This record gives sequence, C-alpha cells and structure tokens, in this order.
Amino acid sequence: MVDAFHPIIYVRGYAMTAGERDETAADPFCGFNTGSTVYRAAVERAAPAKKFVFESPLLRLTTDFGYRDVYENGLGIMDPDWQPPPGPDGEPGSGIARRSIIVYRYYDSGSRLLGDGKAREIEVYAKGLSDLILRVRQLVCARKDDGVTPASFRCYLVAHSMGGLVVRAFLQNARLGDDRARRSVDKVFTYGTPHNGIEVLGINVPSWLSASEIDTFNRERMAKYLDLAEPYKRLKRVDLLPERAFPSQRFFCMVGTNRGDYEAAMGLSRAFAGHGSDGLVRIENARVWGLDDAGQMTAPAPTAYAYRAHSGFFGLVNSEEAYQNLTRFLFGDLRVDIWVDVDEVRLPKALQRKKVEALYQFELLAGPRGKRWYLTRRVAEEDSPACRTHAQLAGGTRPGDRNVYLSTVFLANRARVNPERASLAYAMTLGVRVPDYQVDQRFWADEHYEGGYLFRDTAIIEMVPPAQPGHDWVVNHGWQSETATRARHALSYDQLKSGQIQFTIPFDSGADPGIAGHIRLVAQAWNV
Repeated sequence: MVDAFHPIIYVRGYAMTAGERDETAADPFCGFNTGSTVYRAAVERAAPAKKFVFESPLLRLTTDFGYRDVYENGLGIMDPDWQPPPGPDGEPGSGIARRSIIVYRYYDSGSRLLGDGKAREIEVYAKGLSDLILRVRQLVCARKDDGVTPASFRCYLVAHSMGGLVVRAFLQNARLGDDRARRSVDKVFTYGTPHNGIEVLGINVPSWLSASEIDTFNRERMAKYLDLAEPYKRLKRVDLLPERAFPSQRFFCMVGTNRGDYEAAMGLSRAFAGHGSDGLVRIENARVWGLDDAGQMTAPAPTAYAYRAHSGFFGLVNSEEAYQNLTRFLFGDLRVDIWVDVDEVRLPKALQRKKVEALYQFELLAGPRGKRWYLTRRVAEEDSPACRTHAQLAGGTRPGDRNVYLSTVFLANRARVNPERASLAYAMTLGVRVPDYQVDQRFWADEHYEGGYLFRDTAIIEMVPPAQPGHDWVVNHGWQSETATRARHALSYDQLKSGQIQFTIPFDSGADPGIAGHIRLVAQAWNV
C-alpha cells in the first residue's frame, strides 16, 4: 500500500446572498466543522428522529487520522503575514505537514466582512483554487522531514454542492488554472453537487437568471466554464468528466436522497426541486460520467447514496454515511463496484403473449458488519432506485440495457469492527420491485401486488485479506436464504493490484412474474 495521507482541501458550496457570504466568511471552516446528533431512520417525516452523534468531518479526520488545520496566529496560509508553526523546541517552523486540512475561503472577498460584498463568477473561484493548491504544494514541500517534492506532491479535493463545480471547472478548463496544480490532484470527493445543473419545477434554471450567480447552474453556462461545448451540443448534458482532464474512477459522487428535511427558503426549495432530490439537487443530476477522447461516455464515477438532505441537521456533509465513504475512498484498501446483469425477466402468465410496458426498480442496501449506517442506500420510497424498462431488459440491444450500475463501496482494513478478525465483511440487500404492468397503455391490475418484490434477498460477502503480503485474498459469499450454498473464490493479489477481478452471485426469483441474473462485483486493490 502507498501512503495515502495527502493534504485535504475543502471547497464549500453556494452562498446566494450577501448575508450568507458573511456567515461563511465568519466561520473558520465554512461549515465543514458542523456535526449532528440526529438521523432519519424512516421516510416518514412525522416520525421522530433517531439519535446518532457525528462530531463533524473535520474533528473526525483529526481524531481518526491525525490531520490538523493550518491556521496560525489568526491567519491562513494565503494571508501575506502567515508564518508556519514553530518546531517542538520553539525553533522556526518550515511549511505544513502532509496531514493538513485547508479550507478554500473563496467567499471572503465577496463578503461584507472581509471584502466588497460582491460575488464573483465561478471562473474566478476556479483560478483561486489553482493558486491555493500551488501554495499548499509549496508549504508541504518545505517540510523536509516528510520527503515530499514538487513532482511527488498530491492533494485531495473535497467539495460540497457548487464547490464540486468549482473543482470541475478548475480540472476541466485549461484556461482556469495551472497544469502543475491540476497534476497535483489525486482524488476528488463531492457531496450533493449539481453536476448536471439544477432543476426548478422540472426545468433547468435559465441562463438569463444571472442575479446572485444563479445561472451558474444553467447547463449552457456550465458547458462553457466546464469546457464541454462540443459534448453538450450532442448529448445535452454536462455531467461529463473528460478522462484526459481527470480520471473519472478517482472522482467520487455522494448523492443525497432526502428532500423532506431540506429547509432552505422555508421549504420552497424542496417543493421546487420535487421528488427524487436532496431538496435542491435532483438525484439524477448529482453524478458524473467519464468521457473519452472520442466523445463517448465511458463509465460512471464511483457513486454512493444516503438518505440525507442537501444540508442542515440531516444533511450529507455532517453525516456518518458520507464520512465513511469519504475516508474509505481516500484511504481504503479495496474497491468493489456493484452491478446487476439481468439474464431474464418473466411476465405474469396472463401477459406473456402481450405487448407490455413496465418499469423495474432495482434497490440496494450495502453496509459493513456491525454498523447502524449504510455505505449506500437506494430504495424506491426514497426515489433513488436504478430503473430499467421492460423493453430494455427483455430485448434491449444498447450497451447497458441489461447491465445496471448500482454503487461503489470501498473497504478499509482499519475500519474492521473486530480488530482480531481479519476479514472485511458487509451485507448487501438486493431488491427488484414488481413493476406496474401496462397493456395497451392501460394499467393491468389482475394478480398485481403494489409494492411487492420480484426478488429480495441479502447476500453476506466476506473478504479475507492475505495472511502474508503478496498472497491471495479469499472471498466467501452467499444469500441468507441459501446459507447451505456458500461460494468461495480466491482473488489473485497480482490481479487485484494491477487490474480488476470480477465474480458473480447468481439470483433467480423462481416464479412468474420473475427475474434472473447475476450480481457482478468488480474488485480491485485501492491505494496501491
């Protein structure tokens, strides 16, 4: 394993008004220091919240991984009078440690407290991020004891909401920063970023709505600052990350699915965003896809889902679920992409010779052993399942029609519940909902059970690391309903290290209507 502890640069989200920019400027950590003591265990908003103390991402990174902030004598590293902390014996210091947390304070100049009270365009923020990265590189390299050189320096970017667009503008648009800074970025993690813009009542915010920089979330405007003009003409989407700019597989999207607890604008935001959102950003717009040099979409960036709102007490940033995904993505040992490959869908006997329309919903719950939270949670009641039509699954010919990406989970040796037990284990519940069958565009009610499942079962997956470096991993797995038929696979260390290993878990509902296929797990070593 490589030493994965690089500086973390936080990039906060959108502040609409001068008052919000003032509030941001007055907070040393721009909201990333905010914790929470509550979470929603059920969709019903009237149900009481559950208690779960999450201290904040910054405090947890300090206590769990030894990170620290870089403020000294009331100043930040971009202030001209900032001086590094002194050594243990009071000698003059040099630079900052690799395990440093830096907050990109791009709203200071737009606040009335520390600036002129006027917001800037996102291009200005992207250029400023480039300058900040180069400053961090300079200071980390000045610490000779860490052995970091300008060529070997790397950092992580962690962004909330519009902050993710600031990051993408910097990475994707060569005019908005320095290539040396871009080459320094190792991984990117975004919380609730509107990667494909923001919808109001189902319509993308218009380009003429420039007040308070709201047009930042208009797709035509986004295509310009993200340098996606040509792909946008063809695909009419901007949730695209050119692989030449930054590898999509090192870009993580954390997606919120709880619109009910987003209180911005006294609840108007969630009303305008509608179902299938975190209260501001639609679920379908919070992901990123890779784009190759030929202009073809490659693969989805690693993505996970949590029943969390865009922000607030029940928000994504101050949640255990997002923190666990963040730290596993940054520092973890094993990556597993979860797909469903559908082999067959079977209609009710009465419909098997009719032309049928139907929408199948694929749910996934994946959580590590012994925890009260999920690494990813996609269920129909929270508007977050993956969907395919009957036409796609029964006779689809396009790539991806029968192959459904569900999520990516990262596993970490240090996060084992029982340190004496070597294996990494998690439970993965797959559900496929009974669709609303339509014949001749009419709902078919006979023998139909609303909310039922074609298939639902939980697979227990245990991944055992090698007892000695370089030896094989071992994977044990099986459905809970079939405990007597557990499978065992060996995962070659060399293959894990240099590429991907796939193994499948077959499933079949065994009835009509029904579904059969395989869960496909694509595993690879992480941080090697």
